[in-house]
Amino acid sequence: MSQSSTEVAILGGGCFWCVEAVFSSLKGVTGVVSGFSGGKYDNPSYREVKFGRTGHAEVVKVTFDPTVLPYRELLRVFFTTHDPTTLHQQGADKGSQYRSVIFYRNESQYKTAKQVLEEMKVYFDEPIVTELTRYTIFFSAEAVHQNYYENNKDQPYCSVVITPKLQQLRKEHTSLLKGSSNSDIQ
Repeated sequence: MSQSSTEVAILGGGCFWCVEAVFSSLKGVTGVVSGFSGGKYDNPSYREVKFGRTGHAEVVKVTFDPTVLPYRELLRVFFTTHDPTTLHQQGADKGSQYRSVIFYRNESQYKTAKQVLEEMKVYFDEPIVTELTRYTIFFSAEAVHQNYYENNKDQPYCSVVITPKLQQLRKEHTSLLKGSSNSDIQ
């Protein structure tokens, strides 16, 4: 895969361990890095962000091949694997660091995100509160937070929160998963 055939999306939908596990499972995704975006300070630590001291959101930087997984489909997965109707909260995780947010990188991503956000409104009883914000900078989280689910599947948070989320992903987006033989995207 050549460098020119990849795009990057920056998405926040609660705890980045969950979001990373979801996007790492998709065809066309070549990399997922957990980190922080949208805050006031450079190089924040997990501890600073976790306690809401920086204004950053926990996000993932998803590198993907849009010929395999178009940005539109990536966003549909995003909206169906977290609750975009809860302000500054996903499950028990509360605070602006867990907000639902799309950091768009260019005008094309902005337009697509607006369209998908509009289309997804029919799937939710409550209004979608996902922020659509211009991307400025991404900071990688510490190494212990990378590939967290893969490295900690037996940890209670993973088995109680992330595993059910991945089961739902398999149910709703089977054809988009790595290892599936059919694909209905494009």
